[in-house]
Amino acid sequence: MSGVADRVGARIADLIGPDPVSGLGVAVSGGSDSLALMLCAAKWAASRDIAFRAVTIDHGLRAEAAREAGEVAAVARAHGIAHDIVAWGGWTGQGNLQDQARQARYALIGDWAHDVGISHVALGHTADDQAETLLMRLARGAGVDGLSAIPERRLFQGVTFLRPLLDIGRGELRDWLAAQGQDWIDDPSNEDARFDRVKARQALDVLAPLGIGRAQLAVVAANMAEARKALNWYVYLAAREIARLESGDVVIASAGFRALPEEIKRRMLAHALCWISGAPYPPRRRPLVDLVNKALNGEGATLHGCRLLPGRDEIRLTREFNAVAGLRSEAGAIWDGRWRFAGPAGDGGLEIAALGEAGLSQCPDWRETGMPRASLLACPAVWRGDRVVAAPLAGLANGWRQVLARDEEEFLSALMMR
Repeated sequence: MSGVADRVGARIADLIGPDPVSGLGVAVSGGSDSLALMLCAAKWAASRDIAFRAVTIDHGLRAEAAREAGEVAAVARAHGIAHDIVAWGGWTGQGNLQDQARQARYALIGDWAHDVGISHVALGHTADDQAETLLMRLARGAGVDGLSAIPERRLFQGVTFLRPLLDIGRGELRDWLAAQGQDWIDDPSNEDARFDRVKARQALDVLAPLGIGRAQLAVVAANMAEARKALNWYVYLAAREIARLESGDVVIASAGFRALPEEIKRRMLAHALCWISGAPYPPRRRPLVDLVNKALNGEGATLHGCRLLPGRDEIRLTREFNAVAGLRSEAGAIWDGRWRFAGPAGDGGLEIAALGEAGLSQCPDWRETGMPRASLLACPAVWRGDRVVAAPLAGLANGWRQVLARDEEEFLSALMMR
């Protein structure tokens, strides 16, 4: 293995640490960064007899996307790497295209990892991406989290995402690929100055004579990342004392919450929102501050696909029904990235969907569960057509069990991966 491959392999090992590993995946677009990562990571995994697989998201936003995904598959096949293509067709033409594509990409990769039994997925973000991200967030007046830029590890949908290339520049990776005789795909959008990331890349070239280069910005990001870790450690300790999971909801003791510094209040709610919704990123600062104020004032609110339910002694965050109203899955699949069902073998025809008003009316004992009505509306149930077969959280078990795919300890430990 060459120097670059050795460094990438060592970084993967450091980032995984003592975690149990059921398999390592790599998300690869065909660009130089992710392609180099795929080849290096495959060698590392093979040397440790760890199952390895690559995935390409065909975003369908350019006519060439399907062809390029096929080219990646061919490269993977030539190197004996198992490879899958997952299609995304979810953009409606409204909103921020890059943001929606990024969020959909994480969700699709997370679902893929669950389907193929992979616990860790490596992503190809480089030192260049780190510097560009920091510069863009600086322009938005970001705080500690924003200026710490891209985290090396992040837990999302029960999958640990790793970024082992954050201390390696794109130029070095391209030199390594060229030495291997391996071509890569250049996405023309990477030169489209309408996108903020391209503007940031161009600005870095202008700032370099002032000593503000990729290396210096990487140091700033590393310093801010240390500050973020310290703040999240404080949130972790506070959450162990005042927060708990109850049937998928996050419940926080009001008195303890009021005593926290404002920054820790905000971070605790941000983590709870991401945990419940499965979103890879928290909401922006202003709506989060508004949510904190509503929680303190005993007001209800909705944000990030979740509902804040006011209470005298406790603050409860639950899933928002409208966010999952159209979500359907097979009875054996994970629903909403969180819930699993186990029950009697049947003749098929079952699906998992939110309970809603129609389902709750079929659960006569739901009040005896002690769960708020709003929480139960958004909780999943087993359906056959328009009939509820089982809704354990609403008091209608019928031999079925409903469990969270991620437990309370994982909710707390995930704070250390943000």
